Amino acid sequence: MANSSHELNYVTANRFYVEIESNISACFTECQGLGVTIKTEKFSEGGVNDQQRVLLNQAEFSDVTLKRGITNDLTFWNWISKVLSSTKERRNVNILVFNQAGETMQCWTLIGSVPISWKAPSLSADSSTVAIEELTLTYEGLKVDKTRSGGASILSGRDALGYFPSN
Repeated sequence: MANSSHELNYVTANRFYVEIESNISACFTECQGLGVTIKTEKFSEGGVNDQQRVLLNQAEFSDVTLKRGITNDLTFWNWISKVLSSTKERRNVNILVFNQAGETMQCWTLIGSVPISWKAPSLSADSSTVAIEELTLTYEGLKVDKTRSGGASILSGRDALGYFPSN
């Protein structure tokens, strides 16, 4: 009998990197909320008492929150400030996770990301911890790959504000 082994290469949650289109790079201490839920409608069919019918609807992508130690870099604030001034600047965001050897195991691309929340750190005179700022992103779609694929430019087929033209 041949010995076949199926090895999985697990990753730890502390080895990740975030890339934001338009040359935004920052070191993040935390990335949370990445996920997708497919909405459903359930109904019963007359005479079928041991089953239910399930219709699948559109996917809903959960918002992603990035956290980092605050510095003199205003990148996050500048991005959300553009949104506040009605310049909707959408960007693709890659979240990469690595194994212990530093190889990319998965790359999650948030397609058409736009910031919807920025939060300053809590400040306290008796604290000695690093001040952490938060940026929450919503996005239009998700691409998952086993390599560092990177998304195409978000402006492909869109106007300068990131919207699809209305015809």
